[in-house]
Amino acid sequence: MAALGWLTPRRRSATARSVLAGEASAEAARKSSQETATPEEPEFPVFGDDKAAAFFDLDNTVMQGAALFHFGRGLYKRKFFETRDLARFAWQQAWFRLAGVEDPEHMQDARDSALSIVKGHRVAELESIGEEIYDEYMADRIWPGTRALAQAHLDAGQKVWLVTAAPVEIAQVIARRLGLTGALGTVAESVDGVYTGRLVGEPLHGPAKAEAVRALAAAEGLDLSRCAAYSDSHNDIPMLSLVGHPYAINPDAKLRRHAREQDWRLRDYRTGRKAAKVGIPAAAGVGAVAGGTAAAIALSRRRR
Repeated sequence: MAALGWLTPRRRSATARSVLAGEASAEAARKSSQETATPEEPEFPVFGDDKAAAFFDLDNTVMQGAALFHFGRGLYKRKFFETRDLARFAWQQAWFRLAGVEDPEHMQDARDSALSIVKGHRVAELESIGEEIYDEYMADRIWPGTRALAQAHLDAGQKVWLVTAAPVEIAQVIARRLGLTGALGTVAESVDGVYTGRLVGEPLHGPAKAEAVRALAAAEGLDLSRCAAYSDSHNDIPMLSLVGHPYAINPDAKLRRHAREQDWRLRDYRTGRKAAKVGIPAAAGVGAVAGGTAAAIALSRRRR
């Protein structure tokens, strides 16, 4: 009995200590779980937030390649310019796809070429042709992932604009065909409905995009901290930095690095990862672009 009496209190004491140890262990586990668990990303875009909107770059963000180059192909088909000009457009497009970034010299050359080509043509004529060119060269190059992002903003009741250095007439066609609110783009001067071959101001590129977004937000009564912007290019960091929800889409190397430093969201909808990591696209893509460029140059030489 003495032995049993000695055992009983020890059993009770051990049980109390076990309970205390168990509670402490459970509390520690709960705290550790809370600290290490990945927080759920808040729902975005916010439904019904009329102070928010979305701004999308066009080239290589919404659409594969550069809109101006595709437009040039369509104008060539309609005999707006000669084969040697097509060869230049083909080379510029090949460089754009290989490098995955916008080269200022190439973009300026493309804009100058486009302005000289449309000089003397009526604005209404180019707008009508733009609808046809969209179906021929652009519709199949829209990135489905980016299109879904834009639709999410529309479904949330928000306005969505394209913001691009491409001619505003092309941008408006694309925005309309995608069901977006509208487009901000480079404006070519026209008098009495006829292009003069000059720009109004400068191309909507880099910091100019940010200023356009800022002005539109003020006119629309938007809160930029609640807005989103999407782009593939480091040239658009000024625009992306304006908003509370910046996204790097199919980013070039500089934008990818900046986005990671700033903890911006990244999305990549490309296949055969390009210049951001290895410097070249998939072999099939290289062959197709190089082949098209070589063919255009060869054809140009034969016809001279």
